[in-house]
Amino acid sequence: VQLQASGGGLVQAGGSLRLSCAASGSIFSVNVMGWYRQAAGKQRELVATIDSSDNPVYADSVKGRFTIFRDNGKNTVYLQMNSLKPEDTAVYYCNLLMFRLGQRYNYWGQGTQVTVSS
Repeated sequence: VQLQASGGGLVQAGGSLRLSCAASGSIFSVNVMGWYRQAAGKQRELVATIDSSDNPVYADSVKGRFTIFRDNGKNTVYLQMNSLKPEDTAVYYCNLLMFRLGQRYNYWGQGTQVTVSS
């Protein structure tokens, strides 16, 4: 399984970016796709996840500003980020968590840098 993330960049505060992450390989039908981020000097933290039934979960810090959605036909997850703040600056990582026969399979994509200038 491979995850290919794209869409990061530099944006001014208040602006928007959309991240995408395409999964390839053997993707099980029961899974959770999501985004995590890691700012310089801090631990990686959850941003948002969405399961294969389209149930989203958001970190409190991004609720109302970020929207996660997925295209199951393309095995792709998106993160629409609006009203960006300087504190959203981080490397964003795509994650795929799959479940099958009682086993968990966890995959990470390469990070994509998001920089929000004030």
